[in-house]
Amino acid sequence: MHKIILALIIIFVISSCKKNKPMKFDETLLPPKAEVIPYQLKKHGDIRIDNYYWMKERLNPEVIDYLERENDYYGKMTENSSSFKKDLFNEMKGRIKQDDESVPYFYNGYWYITRFEKNKQYPIYTRRKDSLAAKEEILFDCNKMAKGFDFFRLVGLNVSPDNNKISYGIDTESRRKYTLFVKDLTTDKVLNTKIENTTGGTAWAGDSTHLFYVKKNPKTLRSEKVYRHNIYKSDSVDPLIFDEKDETFSVYVRESKSGEYIFISSYSSLTTETQFLRANEPLLDFKIIQKRTQNLEYSVEHFEDHFYILNNKDNALNYKISKAPVKNPSTDHWIDLLKHRDEVLIEDFEIFKDHWVVTERQNGLTKFKIKRWDGSEDYFLPISGETYTMYGSYNPGFETDKFRFVFTSLSTPSTVFEYNMTSKTKELLKQNKVIDNNFEIDNYKEKRLWVKSRDNIKIPVSLVFRKNLEINSKTPLLLYAYGSYGSTIDPSFSSARLSLLDRGFIFAIAHVRGGEYLGRKWYDEGKMLNKKNTFNDFIDVSKFLINEGYTSSEHLHALGGSAGGLLMGVILNDSPELYKSVTAAVPFVDVITTMLDKSIPLTTGEYDEWGNPNKKEFYDYILSYSPYDNIKEQDYPNILVTAGYHDSQVQYWEPAKWVAKMRKMKKDNNLLFLVTNMDAGHSGASGRFDNLKETAKEYAFILQLEGKTN
Repeated sequence: MHKIILALIIIFVISSCKKNKPMKFDETLLPPKAEVIPYQLKKHGDIRIDNYYWMKERLNPEVIDYLERENDYYGKMTENSSSFKKDLFNEMKGRIKQDDESVPYFYNGYWYITRFEKNKQYPIYTRRKDSLAAKEEILFDCNKMAKGFDFFRLVGLNVSPDNNKISYGIDTESRRKYTLFVKDLTTDKVLNTKIENTTGGTAWAGDSTHLFYVKKNPKTLRSEKVYRHNIYKSDSVDPLIFDEKDETFSVYVRESKSGEYIFISSYSSLTTETQFLRANEPLLDFKIIQKRTQNLEYSVEHFEDHFYILNNKDNALNYKISKAPVKNPSTDHWIDLLKHRDEVLIEDFEIFKDHWVVTERQNGLTKFKIKRWDGSEDYFLPISGETYTMYGSYNPGFETDKFRFVFTSLSTPSTVFEYNMTSKTKELLKQNKVIDNNFEIDNYKEKRLWVKSRDNIKIPVSLVFRKNLEINSKTPLLLYAYGSYGSTIDPSFSSARLSLLDRGFIFAIAHVRGGEYLGRKWYDEGKMLNKKNTFNDFIDVSKFLINEGYTSSEHLHALGGSAGGLLMGVILNDSPELYKSVTAAVPFVDVITTMLDKSIPLTTGEYDEWGNPNKKEFYDYILSYSPYDNIKEQDYPNILVTAGYHDSQVQYWEPAKWVAKMRKMKKDNNLLFLVTNMDAGHSGASGRFDNLKETAKEYAFILQLEGKTN
């Protein structure tokens, strides 16, 4: 059973692709064999045998050896296509404006700009005092800081109120455990502060001496404890300010936009609790705005004498906005400013001196509602498009009538606008440049489809393709989805994706249940005991695209990562015949075992997402779809699986076990690859070009299956 002879893949070579080179493989190469060591797992009287449980032993030489053998197998099997992967990477890299910089923003006397230099992987953070013509002050050159590290990430940049210090977090392992530092900007020297295992974020007190930060549990990586730190007393023990003891909650700390308050927020999937403290009184105790109440979610901002609160009180499923006096902020004193509406999801709001801007989503599309505090105006910022993404940019100042936002779509590069809320005029500040003489926005067509699901629900699907593309059953199509945590995958631009579109692909996003594309109800219908709706929606969209002639099962490719990788795992077990290939990036596929293990990062905080399998009802439901537990002796399509050895979100052993078990049980001769980045975690490589190499690897796999290698 283990001695599978890999057949040559038949490539359809059409007349327009005479230069295409079909993928070739060494028929004598056999995939790695993982040792079978039965391990018994028992719960609720149910016994499961896991033959690859031993792969959890991170430092076991046999585990490392297996991962490296899988990487070696992939390398040898695709050796003949290494030049194509390199060409594809260079093609993607060539579209990026390498000497680029962000739109400057002004805050507390300084203009801040992030820029990139040619051929360099990492950003350079800078500022200029008062004027853009002033001398540049380099805060951080991450290219220099990253030298000697296989992985580098700088996060949480936070300048003190007096502008003289900056706090920041660094991760060089890719486990999202950040070491916290403080730099003196007057001397360009790093202070003695060095605090390990933090979230990387901070909140400065008004005295520019004390800051608040969050430490993670060293084992589960749950963000759980808030400390106060005096940057001039680094040798002393930092006092513990708050300890979130409920293991289903995590915690974060931040400053209000006004800078007058510091907030500590505890949160689970369904419940939040926020405490506040005046920023100029850092040694006093925090006070609670509203103590945690099951299923009450709220987030807080401050303006003048009130807190402004986005919340779901009184069953406001799609949220509403209320205000409460700072002196009496509990729910008894909440006054609704913008009421709940069944058809409109309120996602966010931004406060200015004379205006406030509400981000709303209706029928899947985002709009900005602009309101004056005096009630004299209430209107939507004009926007058009069938499918697009729009969100507020960074707007740190109160004393302005200008609102910055970002617009993008599947064919439109990210574009920053500044809208004057008084004159009602819009200015384009920057549109990301695509370095490609053949690229024109008008060369591509976007559309949105509505697909009827098996339970008569309409599922939205966003598509993009070249306008001159002849669409039929031979058209290759890449279908992407995520579908968990209420995370909405909006249609946005990718210059790398042009490598697919310009070779005749359609790219599509299935906005399946589990996200919030159609509101909070859309999320609720794709979680817990409704989770199978997410999987069924994707399969129903796949069948629709085939039946309506957009593609066929010989040319339909599926892609998903993390929780979207779970989705890929389920469709592989349930409907493998629909797909030519499936790419599962860092996939969450060993669901039942992971959710029963409290020691694994994220487990306890996600009971409200997947259900707690310590309760039999949820155990049975999760077990019925968990990809690892439902692998069948059947044919599977071509599969590419990626993993990160240092991944703290989806541990490397989930995709490793999954591939090992599939290798043993699948009955076909199609490709199955496991590629593990031994230097990175959940988000892959840290450099902007190294990250592109991973995209090129995924796209090359799909393009070569289609014979589109020119």
